[in-house]
Amino acid sequence: MSSSDIFIGETIGTAILILLGGGVCAAVTLKASKARNAGWLAITFGWGFAVLTAVYTSAPLSGAHLNPAVTLALAIKDGDWSNVPAYWGGQLLGAMIGATLVWVAYYGQFHAHLTDREIVGGPGAQATAAKAVEAQEKGAGPVLGVFSTGPEIRNAVQNLATEIIGTIVLVLAVLTQGLNDKGNGLGTLGALITALVVVSIGLSLGGPTGYAINPARDLGPRIVHSLLPLPNKGGSDWSYAWVPVVGPLIGGAIAAGIYNVAFA
Repeated sequence: MSSSDIFIGETIGTAILILLGGGVCAAVTLKASKARNAGWLAITFGWGFAVLTAVYTSAPLSGAHLNPAVTLALAIKDGDWSNVPAYWGGQLLGAMIGATLVWVAYYGQFHAHLTDREIVGGPGAQATAAKAVEAQEKGAGPVLGVFSTGPEIRNAVQNLATEIIGTIVLVLAVLTQGLNDKGNGLGTLGALITALVVVSIGLSLGGPTGYAINPARDLGPRIVHSLLPLPNKGGSDWSYAWVPVVGPLIGGAIAAGIYNVAFA
């Protein structure tokens, strides 16, 4: 695979991942959406199917890492770092494109949600406004969850540990069951296995932090949230943003070490 193929494949694949994953978050969150309040099961399965679709689309070009933690783990496993910049660059760009497409697809719903008094407060607001104000005081606006993750209990050590643990599970599954014959990306069966693992992580470990388990998945959309002209969007919670970046990278590195010791 050439560097250009890798960059293009990761850009397209990660854009699809975030479009469908962020899309299910928007569908469940935004007030004028038909899927409003569909719940955590919808989100976890939506992200799982997003992984499946993105991997099948981009695997022929780049091997479908779609996650800097996976790229890091494979570089540690194989000792080849030459394509890491192409992978990481494509993943971040793709995540930003995907997040922007979510905004386009749900443009009217974002506007309706963020101008609703029950959501953002103001005269005539209901009790739900208190929750929005509390979230904004913590640095997260009322629709940031469509774009990026955030903790239910803000404890940096616990939040970091949760992301590390979840990413170890994901990357170990990729390394042991998900790789193609060349060992440089996900295979056809590996895509399905990985998608189901992502659903499992979401159901079992997603409660504390929203299970980023992917630095690009969180950072790219958070950047887009900070830039988009959304009314009353509130903050992008940059004080927390390091956790879903550092945690998955640590988890990916630990998973690669475990693999090299126990499986290689």
